[in-house]
Amino acid sequence: MAVDDVHNPLLAETTCGSLLLQLQKIWDEVGESDEERDKMLLQLEQECLKVYKRKVDQAAKSKAHLLQALADANREVNALLASLGEKSSVNIPDKTSGTIKARLAAIAPALEQLWMQKEERIKQFSDVQAQIQNICVEIAGSNNLTQSIKVDDSDLSLKKLKEFHDHLQELQKEKSQRLDKVLEFVNKLHDICGVLGIDFYSTLKDVHPSLIDATGAQSKSISNDTLARLAKSVVSLEEVKKQRLRKHQDLAAQLIALWNLMDTSEEERRLFDHLTCNISSLVDDVTAPGALALYLIEQAEVEVERLDQLKASRMKEIALKKQGDLEEIFARAHIEIDMKAAREKTVAMIESGNVEPSELLADMDAQIAKAKEEAHSRKDILDKVDKWMSACEEESWLEDYNRDENRYNGSRGAHLNLKRAEKARILVSKIPGLVDTLVAKTRTWEEEHGMAFAYDGEPLLTMLDKYSVMRHDREEEKRRMRDQKKFNEQLNAEQEAMYGTKPSPLRPVSSSKKVLGPRVNAALNGGLNRRLSINQSGSRSVKRDNPRPVAPLNYVAISKMDPSPITP
Repeated sequence: MAVDDVHNPLLAETTCGSLLLQLQKIWDEVGESDEERDKMLLQLEQECLKVYKRKVDQAAKSKAHLLQALADANREVNALLASLGEKSSVNIPDKTSGTIKARLAAIAPALEQLWMQKEERIKQFSDVQAQIQNICVEIAGSNNLTQSIKVDDSDLSLKKLKEFHDHLQELQKEKSQRLDKVLEFVNKLHDICGVLGIDFYSTLKDVHPSLIDATGAQSKSISNDTLARLAKSVVSLEEVKKQRLRKHQDLAAQLIALWNLMDTSEEERRLFDHLTCNISSLVDDVTAPGALALYLIEQAEVEVERLDQLKASRMKEIALKKQGDLEEIFARAHIEIDMKAAREKTVAMIESGNVEPSELLADMDAQIAKAKEEAHSRKDILDKVDKWMSACEEESWLEDYNRDENRYNGSRGAHLNLKRAEKARILVSKIPGLVDTLVAKTRTWEEEHGMAFAYDGEPLLTMLDKYSVMRHDREEEKRRMRDQKKFNEQLNAEQEAMYGTKPSPLRPVSSSKKVLGPRVNAALNGGLNRRLSINQSGSRSVKRDNPRPVAPLNYVAISKMDPSPITP
């Protein structure tokens, strides 16, 4: 066989057979024994077996490595699919037959695509987690990231990614709400600082420097601490605003009181319109920039101090003015006081210097308040007294009118007098009820106050009693006149029957005393010349000293055409 290999032209190149022939030729030339030859051939065979065995081992190891790689690839594919959480669009070959390398070659592209999907998904997770962490850092108020982003690649499913996106949206919504809240606080601070005249940017900077960044290079702080400090600043400045408004209103009230005392001109008052315009304003109503600035309060305090000093120098004039106001109240209420003595006492107290001007004015203000209260308690009775006196004037006019023998002639204005007489009779018929009501109210008032109700110094009940007596006497006089008239008529009839002629009518008998009603009631008590009546405007007017003259013939009183009804 070896010889055939040597002579074979196809094996001219070096092969194991040619080498073996060469070895035998060498052995022949050398003369090696068969034992040596067999020994060497055995060695060659063992060495060849070692080579084959080594090659087989290498091939087996290669196969094992390929199988491990295939198993790793399959395991990695399964892990990636599990991590991504859904069936991938990558085409995964389902091949269990064929060579190992072919199966590896078939799965490699799918594995590469899955790795690309995983890297893309990790990037998505990293981005959304970074945004979440940034917003959390902003809410926490920390300027530095506390830790790097770590993505859990064991769960990269779309469901998990959606959970992160939902959480991110919630945080973004919270961030938006916090920004709106910050903006709301900032706007409030801007408005309040404007009203108070305080530096707005300095106030914001004290809260957080990012709030004054107009360029937007630095995001505004939305942390709980910033919100709390903003809220605290707003509450603090609102309290300052309330205090300043109270101070403004107190100063405005003092200024107005001082102006009224000293009759300050409107031109001088207008200089402080910015202060007095808010005297009754609520805190939320004051929005004008600088309306409650500190320098305005200082100006007002200086002006109040100046007016206080001026008031001290004009104390006598002011006190007499208040005394005049007090006398006016008493006069309108028909309360009699010794005006001259009161004025002399006030002047003496001022000139003596033993009393503080402010205490004197406060005491006079208290007297005025007490006088107003007393006048208010008398108002109801005084109104009815005024109605009573008006009705009595109509009663007096009616009596004058009834004594006029020419009242029914056709002269000009007679019909107007007739209408007035009809209304006057209605009013006169209500006088007794009005007097009874006055007596009852007056007695109730006297019981409540423990003192007599005086009208211009005379007890009202006494005046009413005098009027009642006078009215009774007048009724008796009227009855006597009617009886006298009846007697005269009867006498005339008898004379006419006896003599056949009618005597001239006798002049009607009249009382020697003319009744003029309660408006002239001072004739009974001697006080008409000092009596004051209350007119509709509340001003006082001195009544006439002389009784109203008897109405002339055909007298027309237009002002008395529509008297108001009298209610007891």
